[in-house]
Amino acid sequence: MEQKKFSLVKPTVDTPFFIDFDWWKNHESNWHVFLRDYLCPEHQEIFSSIAEVGEIDWVDPVTGQISVVDGLQHVLINHCAKLEGFFEANTALVDSVFRILLANNNTPLTPRILSEYTGKTAETILQTLTRSQIYRGIRPCQA
Repeated sequence: MEQKKFSLVKPTVDTPFFIDFDWWKNHESNWHVFLRDYLCPEHQEIFSSIAEVGEIDWVDPVTGQISVVDGLQHVLINHCAKLEGFFEANTALVDSVFRILLANNNTPLTPRILSEYTGKTAETILQTLTRSQIYRGIRPCQA
């Protein structure tokens, strides 16, 4: 497995963050169980009898390129996170950021942009996401 290099540059409110699913795979043995809680009711029912979803072939509708992706992650990002009600009122900041990143196809977003979605200051988001512990695999992008 390739070891990721980490920058010594301290993230700022303009540093983009993303969900590092490789972190999940390496640090949380039950990461699929956690992600299932984010599925919409329809997909929770569909996947309730499936022990492990596994990987699927996905065709990019723009380029036609075929990629192997995690099936649960794909359904969550491309369907469930797009539904009304995916964002709940009074959700903890880390959970809100996690949901926002999912809904945006895990496209990296800066604390400045995340503040527009959450109503929290960019500085508060930055401080929360850059503590010594990594929450929900949310990490700064590496240059």
